[in-house]
Amino acid sequence: MVEHEDRLSRVFAALADPTRRDIVARLAAGEAEGVAVGELARPYDVSLQAVSKHINVLEEAGLVRRSKDAQRRPVHLEAEVFDLMTKWIERYRTQAEERYRRLDALLDRMQDRTDDRNQAEGAG
Repeated sequence: MVEHEDRLSRVFAALADPTRRDIVARLAAGEAEGVAVGELARPYDVSLQAVSKHINVLEEAGLVRRSKDAQRRPVHLEAEVFDLMTKWIERYRTQAEERYRRLDALLDRMQDRTDDRNQAEGAG
């Protein structure tokens, strides 16, 4: 469980940076899938070295991997990491929805009691 949480922490920390989120979004959209770091760096107003550091952070978090293709090192999205994130988010979303359902039920009961009292007072 600790290893799972450490990996999740690395993933969320990696995605905390807007440039890294944009890189992941571009890879997810297929716009930049399998391209080299130089091609990934084009839209950003930072150095190639800076983009390479961003890719390293994403790679260490398990969000991307680099393959060897002759002299190139294309970057690929590791989609299964999103399953890890989705499961974590879904667990807490489900818990929150259950709490809201219980709160709604309590508020409905309170409203029914108020309505019953108002009807009793009006009939009396």
